[in-house]
Amino acid sequence: MQSHQAGESPILALMGPRPTRLSAGVVVVRRAGDDWLYLLLRAFNHWDFPKGMVEEGEEPLAAAVREVREESTIEDLEFAWGSDSTQTGPYSGGKIARYYLAQTRTAAVTLPINPLIGRAEHSEFRWVDFDEALDLVSPRVKPVLRWAAQRLARD
Repeated sequence: MQSHQAGESPILALMGPRPTRLSAGVVVVRRAGDDWLYLLLRAFNHWDFPKGMVEEGEEPLAAAVREVREESTIEDLEFAWGSDSTQTGPYSGGKIARYYLAQTRTAAVTLPINPLIGRAEHSEFRWVDFDEALDLVSPRVKPVLRWAAQRLARD
């Protein structure tokens, strides 16, 4: 897992004959008393943070914000920890997922219909604490969760 600064090119590296594809997302958190809750979305039986592919000419941070809005309808993201990020190693045909950390005050989440596929991209959402998030996310996402928790602990 690597940390990166905002503004880097979405084309990251060549891995064999094909270029790496970049997706971008946000570890969305909100306060619940003294605790932080994390927004997780479920697609099939995989729990992850909101994310999606960076489009041609799009900055990764802008793509991450767009994906949160498209997948959860949350629009009030506050990047209180800055615009640095962390990312996964390659998975699923050479994709790399880059994640930023942002806070919201929005608790209500809507899983809207994606017009390209005719249904919502996710079947469920949950606001969960760190321990539950650690139980739900895949091994690929666990280092991202830990990265976010370390940043939140400094707050």
